[in-house]
Amino acid sequence: MDKDKPLEMRVRETAPPKPRRVYKSVSFAADDAGLFAVRLDGKPALTPLRTPLASKARALIEAVAAEWDAQDPHVDPETMPLTRLLATEIDRVAPQRQAVVDNLLTFIDADSICYRAAHPADLRERQRASWQTIADWLLREHDIALTSTEGLMPATQAPGTAPKMRKLLERLNDAELNGFQAAASLTNSLALAFALVHKKVTAADCFAAAFLDELYQVEKWGEDTEAHTRRQRIAGDLNAVERYLALSI
Repeated sequence: MDKDKPLEMRVRETAPPKPRRVYKSVSFAADDAGLFAVRLDGKPALTPLRTPLASKARALIEAVAAEWDAQDPHVDPETMPLTRLLATEIDRVAPQRQAVVDNLLTFIDADSICYRAAHPADLRERQRASWQTIADWLLREHDIALTSTEGLMPATQAPGTAPKMRKLLERLNDAELNGFQAAASLTNSLALAFALVHKKVTAADCFAAAFLDELYQVEKWGEDTEAHTRRQRIAGDLNAVERYLALSI
């Protein structure tokens, strides 16, 4: 493998070959309980754990079926974000809600919007304008007061913050909790994930807030190709989360 080639090219060269599309038709149908499922040549499409790819949300299943129908000549999961999100909801989130919530709360002290810059002044002001709006909303609407810090000092949240966040997470339905954990992973922020799930911010706003520091550095020092590619992928994934949440209603 040529080490001088860009990372994305090296990854593509070492990735396993994608399976060819072997199904001819894609459809969806509802059962007697009103659960819609994707069908490939009349047979149920399955999640990685061999569970039917199904939902009560017809609009979501239509969109998932369209992803499967768009695969040609190979099936590439990277081009099927709604399918991946639904499979995660079915295989991991729905049957393991408590474990998902417990895991999310372990990151309560690492929320990216709680780590502010002491300087320069323009970066500090950008952070305040973007992040404090979210923090103020959490306090006003959900009685969650986030503790912020400057520099490398750890931001330890007050003892009562985690129980309040737990209650908020437990109120989410399976699709919302799935969207939340996906957004939190992409942004390194529980606060931004809450804001996205509750439609306080758009996916574009969420991305801009999550990568505020990095984009500031790009303005000052220029762009890095690999970092740009990574950010574009994450922006696309956040857009998929936003669409998934909207279609799951």
